[in-house]
Amino acid sequence: MRKVIAAFNMTLDGVCDHTTGIADEGLHQHYSDLIDNAGIILYGRTTYQLMQFWQTLLQNPSGKKSMDDFAISIDKIPKLVFSNILNDTKWDSAKLSNLPLNEKVLELKQQSGKNILIGSRSLIIQLLNSNLIDEFQICVHPIIEGKGLRLFDQIKHRIMLKLIKTKSLNSGATVFYYEPTRE
Repeated sequence: MRKVIAAFNMTLDGVCDHTTGIADEGLHQHYSDLIDNAGIILYGRTTYQLMQFWQTLLQNPSGKKSMDDFAISIDKIPKLVFSNILNDTKWDSAKLSNLPLNEKVLELKQQSGKNILIGSRSLIIQLLNSNLIDEFQICVHPIIEGKGLRLFDQIKHRIMLKLIKTKSLNSGATVFYYEPTRE
C-alpha cells in the first residue's frame, strides 16, 4: 500500500504563504529528492497554478542549478489536480482528477507504486480531517511572519503525532517527519 505524505513549508508561527520561507539551494535539493522518489503529487487549483511557474524555467533556465534541477523534477512527476474551475492543466505531466479527493486518494493508496505526495494546504486539511495522511514532512523556516494563512487552522479534531526523524538545512530550516498516531 502506498503512503500519503503531506509535505509543506511553514514559518515558526505556522504561516504557509508561498512567499515566506528560505528558498535556497538546500530547500530546492530537499524537495527535488522528495519528488524524485514519489509516484505522484496532488494539488488543489491555487497551489497548482503557483507551481506552473516552474514550467518557465524549463524553457529559460535560471542558471541556478538547484532551481533548474527542481524544475526538471517537478516537470517529470505526474500531477493530479483537484479543481472545479480548471478545464485544462496546460502541462503534459498533469491531469484533472475524475473523482473527489478522498475517493481518489483511497484508490491511489491501493495501487502499487511510489508514495503519494500532497502539496496543497487545502488538500492537507481535507485529508487530515479524513485520517488519510500517513506521514507529514513539515519544513519549518526560522521566521516569525506574524500574519498570513496558517497551515493547520481548519482541523476538526485533535491529531497526535509521533516524531520519526528530523533533517536540518543549512538555512536553519528544519524538516520534521511525523506519523499520526491512530488509536
